[in-house]
Amino acid sequence: MAREIKTVAVIGLGTMGAGIVEVFARNGIEVVGIDANEEAVARGRGFLESSTQRGVDRGKLDAAAREEVLSRVTFSADMAALAHVDLVVEAVPERIELKRAIFAQLDEHARPDAILCTNTSSLSVTDIATSTKEPKRVVGMHFFNPATVLRLVEVIRTVITSDEIVEAVVELSKRLGKRPVVVGDRAGFIANALLLGYLNHAATMYENRYAAREDIDAAMTLGCGYPMGPLALLDLIGLDTSYAVLDTMYKQGRDRLHAPTPILKQLITAGLLGRKAGHGFYTYEKPGSGRLVPDAMSALTAEPVAPGEAAPIERVGVVGSGDMAIGIAETIARHGLPVRLIARTSERAAEALDALSKSLHKAEQRGRIEEAEVGAALARIESTAGLDGLRDCQVVIEAIAEDLPAKQAMFENLDEVCAPGTVLATTTAALSVVQCAAATKRPADVLGMHFLSPPQDVDLVEVVSTVSTSPQAVGTATALCERIGKRAVQTADRSGFIVNALLFPYLNDAVKMLETNYASADDIDTAMKDGCGLPMGPFEVLDAIGLDVALSIQRELYLEFRERSLAPAPLLEHLVQAGYLGRKSGRGFRTYV
Repeated sequence: MAREIKTVAVIGLGTMGAGIVEVFARNGIEVVGIDANEEAVARGRGFLESSTQRGVDRGKLDAAAREEVLSRVTFSADMAALAHVDLVVEAVPERIELKRAIFAQLDEHARPDAILCTNTSSLSVTDIATSTKEPKRVVGMHFFNPATVLRLVEVIRTVITSDEIVEAVVELSKRLGKRPVVVGDRAGFIANALLLGYLNHAATMYENRYAAREDIDAAMTLGCGYPMGPLALLDLIGLDTSYAVLDTMYKQGRDRLHAPTPILKQLITAGLLGRKAGHGFYTYEKPGSGRLVPDAMSALTAEPVAPGEAAPIERVGVVGSGDMAIGIAETIARHGLPVRLIARTSERAAEALDALSKSLHKAEQRGRIEEAEVGAALARIESTAGLDGLRDCQVVIEAIAEDLPAKQAMFENLDEVCAPGTVLATTTAALSVVQCAAATKRPADVLGMHFLSPPQDVDLVEVVSTVSTSPQAVGTATALCERIGKRAVQTADRSGFIVNALLFPYLNDAVKMLETNYASADDIDTAMKDGCGLPMGPFEVLDAIGLDVALSIQRELYLEFRERSLAPAPLLEHLVQAGYLGRKSGRGFRTYV
């Protein structure tokens, strides 16, 4: 039976420490909040009072409950105040010397049987534990910010932490309404090891002028359903905090994806630390505010050309008869434009039109569109075989299989069939757009329009310009996106564009973490959902996408960038070889019935 914990102390009353204090107090536990001096203590008390008042204002806490929470907390600038507590949580800044100094003092001030926890997000718990005379009672208890909202607690066991201590902290976490995952002492643990690599990659993408900051963030919020874009999230976390975590992970693992990108150090040196400083990747109304104000930085865009004047669009052609082609045709027709859907055969054309009709009626039954809209959309769609039907289209979108020779052959045909000036777009998710353009005699008219699946529901299109794409072609594609209710983000022609170039290395890192037996698929998924607020865990995403699709994209990324860390995880390759492709095959990282 796990020991009972009635009183705790929290050392360090910044935003995170004050949040941890509130979590304990809200769950009936007496708390002592401790900081270095009376000024810091007063600031911590202010954080707690403001946070609980916001809870009242939002209807999540009544006034009496707020007073009860506040009554459970006492504050002190003296370490002697923790002498009677059952458990101590250290939540001071991420500096190993500071944490070691505090844990050395705990031998003198804490009870001999008190559990000693560090809230470090990346530093070695073992290193911190060896500052005490009894390192077996030291454990990591990593809360996530905001501690009152996010459910995850990473419980970090060192090689010397006693089983009793781990069990007690796990049970306490459950008592707090949290979901604990137990992991070993490795830099970044689960969530930060996966999250910070992704954020660093996004910062590198921006630094290289591959895409504008707004486009990078919009791509991940709209394309993946993430609650925040990566650059906005870096600003929220703090660029100095992110740099420290990345630096620790890089020194331990020497993975280049974790080497902090230079722009982070440049911004930190200039004092641009993110929201808390009022300026980071974005500019904020004032320090601590989340309200954005205009600045000159949004002009820092990428290689993609500036959109020119859009050509008039009267009809759009879609080549293909699979789910993506059908979804694109449906989306365009629903927004008032005539569409000609081209299939290989008359039979496939009829099947595609039937599937499209079913999709529209399904949307009507779910209340997403009106009955009249179904009929109007169907009246705008013509499905036929033969490319000759594309001669009067101003934009033609190719949505055939993800096979470069097949796409090149198609673009050769489109070049011969389509009228001069017709914008020719490929929906490829990872292949080279310029190689499609090179198959034509009009590379200036060729670009990528990467719709995310399902195109009826995802409000994002990546508009990919090559070194040959004309401003008018970009302007026409962007205008089409706006007309059909999509957010167009500009990217250059590099494998993965924005979404896949950021998403799949993160998924691949999760597979690598699993194959080293550091954590289970369930714990990794839990960490990313409950700790980072993502809509799905990485293994849920992989099984939904298809492991064969993920492997194909990861191989393309590796071939383009030749980074060792981008090489597909062996476990991913083995599962695909075994035919375990995810939900569609009934088994992937999990088994489905």
